Amino acid sequence: MLLALAQPAQAKFASLVIDADSGKVLHQVNPDTRNYPASLTKMMTLYKIFERVDQGKWSMATRIRISARAARQPASKLGLRRGELITVEQAIMALVTKSANDVATAVAEAVSGSERDFALKMTATARRLGMRRTTFRNASGLPHRGQMSTARDMARLARALMRDFPQHYHYFSIAKFSFRGATHRNHNKLLKSYKGADGLKTGYIRASGFNLVASAARGGKRVIGIIFGGRSPKMRNRLMVSLLDKGFRVAGSPSGLRITSTAPPTSIGKAASAGTGAKSVTKKTAKTTKKPKRSAKTAAVPSRSARRTSAWGIQVGAFARQAQALRAAKQVAIKLPSLMTNGRIAVVPLKKRNGRLLHRARIHGITKRQAYRACKLLKDCLEVRLNGPLEVASAAR
Repeated sequence: MLLALAQPAQAKFASLVIDADSGKVLHQVNPDTRNYPASLTKMMTLYKIFERVDQGKWSMATRIRISARAARQPASKLGLRRGELITVEQAIMALVTKSANDVATAVAEAVSGSERDFALKMTATARRLGMRRTTFRNASGLPHRGQMSTARDMARLARALMRDFPQHYHYFSIAKFSFRGATHRNHNKLLKSYKGADGLKTGYIRASGFNLVASAARGGKRVIGIIFGGRSPKMRNRLMVSLLDKGFRVAGSPSGLRITSTAPPTSIGKAASAGTGAKSVTKKTAKTTKKPKRSAKTAAVPSRSARRTSAWGIQVGAFARQAQALRAAKQVAIKLPSLMTNGRIAVVPLKKRNGRLLHRARIHGITKRQAYRACKLLKDCLEVRLNGPLEVASAAR
């Protein structure tokens, strides 16, 4: 009944809820129907900004000049004048909170020289991310009959923002942005009203109805909800709350893999490098360690052959941040579920001599054959032999 009430006159209603880690669809209504994205478009504009920053072409302090065309864009906008400057970080916050159209145009022109050329790059990126039914014609989402997208494609874009730019994702949860004496509050009201909500973007033009892409994390799970064609902001938000609640009820962990418990960092002097499996005992320790006697108390210990079958793992990277490593391991679990059966996701800290801490993304508890087959399919992968009991660290979402 709630879905029927949300049907606007201007656009076909669509909604989708997915598990953010696995991409599993938890709910869907018209997920592939093409609609006007409105300011959801700015999620791709932000993706292109983050991409440029990570490539070293821009810093957060880089200044963007406002052109006469950018200054003429209709509201919502900051009201910038021709020739004025704004930093990249200010642009990000203006796009997230105020959904500033003048800033979106200025960004497009700074990157590509013209908004049309920037839109072509946006569409090319959309294709690379698997957004096959999305076409961009401008950077803002202002009305254009050729600018269309779907709920499923916007879910892909939301996941890509989380996966590719975890270090920038926090911008989507900014509640307000102060600029030249004015305070601009985030249009996404769920950030305050829904527990665990931390993004992403609202959108509205008359032809689209009220759109929203929202994400929330609770109890180690994250779900993403998309609504196209809401009848009003309140109705859209009420429906999104219902959809996210439903998502959390049915969401499961990716591939059924477990995440192991926390352990202290291992010094590089006591362990092998990030690319090799670290032995858990030194030669001296091995000589003095007594073998357990066979008795009823040790009957539950797995046999040597049983230990061998699951004494392998794979490593798919080493990262500066724990969350990045966890995400990388989960992506492999999603990509190769048949080879990761009975495995457990592991983030293993490694403290180097210079004090730098790395987080190794691994999946432990698989067979040697599974490890070798997985690394044959993956580009960046190392087989890891697990000698003895290894404790590993988990990263809380």
